[in-house]
Amino acid sequence: MLMTGRGRETRIHYLDGTFRLLSYGDFVTCGVTGAAIALEDLHYWSVARQEAYVDAEASLKAERKASGL
Repeated sequence: MLMTGRGRETRIHYLDGTFRLLSYGDFVTCGVTGAAIALEDLHYWSVARQEAYVDAEASLKAERKASGL
């Protein structure tokens, strides 16, 4: 675990290839599924939409929705 937030959601600023923690917590919420994502499992996000995704499938679904497909 990166930091311990005792069950709180982390606020993050997503950047290209990295992210910056704005407030500490244990997880972020997937922008597509609403699933909690532990920080050590966070691999997919959108810089443009500033949201996290639980997996590649959720990321692709968000991209398609954003582009109107």
